Amino acid sequence: MGFRCVLVVSSLCLAITVATFAQTKKQPTAPGKTAKVNRKDGLTYVWIPPGTFQMGCSPGDTTCDNDEKPAHTVTITKGFWIGQTLVTEEAYHRVAGTNPSQFHGNRLPVETVTWEEAKAYCEAVGMRLPTEAEWEYAARAGNTASRYGDLDAIAWYQANSGEQTHKVGLKRPNAWKLYDMLGNVSEWTADWYDKNYYSQSPSQDPQGPPSGQCRVLRSGYYYDPAENVTVTVRFGRYGPDYKDSNSGFRCVGE
Repeated sequence: MGFRCVLVVSSLCLAITVATFAQTKKQPTAPGKTAKVNRKDGLTYVWIPPGTFQMGCSPGDTTCDNDEKPAHTVTITKGFWIGQTLVTEEAYHRVAGTNPSQFHGNRLPVETVTWEEAKAYCEAVGMRLPTEAEWEYAARAGNTASRYGDLDAIAWYQANSGEQTHKVGLKRPNAWKLYDMLGNVSEWTADWYDKNYYSQSPSQDPQGPPSGQCRVLRSGYYYDPAENVTVTVRFGRYGPDYKDSNSGFRCVGE
């Protein structure tokens, strides 16, 4: 949720960003393209079409923090590919030659990864980290609610995880066939965090603030309570050198 940034070890903690959460103004049409496998990491990526949606606190959600407000209209002008699952330990080891995770299993999401390491991985496979707006748009998949389904059916979180990560793809996906967009591990985005960014965010393809101290994590993780596992919650307290078992990622590309 909206926390004060904690500088963890850091000279790498350089600037401030925004977290971008979305409600869909108009339900996007189903992707014209479907999926492809990236030969560099072996993971499947799903095509997300352009569209317009409402970012921020969902209608009727009384648990939103101030940094999830105001809800605002955002247009994603270009379609993009996004990982159908979180980056797995198997894929990360294939690309980086190492596995920093505290939990171990080929199909578990890689975790204990810094923002810098996540960025480097995505670039190594010809992709990048998603902006907050892209992440939220993809997570909602046309759904205007704070979650795209029943929480136990779609996410690993405090009440059902057994205090550990789980293999990707076991829970029900969203309408765009994306798995674990909520729970399991939180996901690094490209943006710096600024608790007031939503009041000044551009209406097209927002990139977050130009600078800041902490990067934004989205989605909630395996030990988060239910109120932290929504498509609008923003975690803005961690610098780019932060790493723990709660932090993972997925990549996007054009």
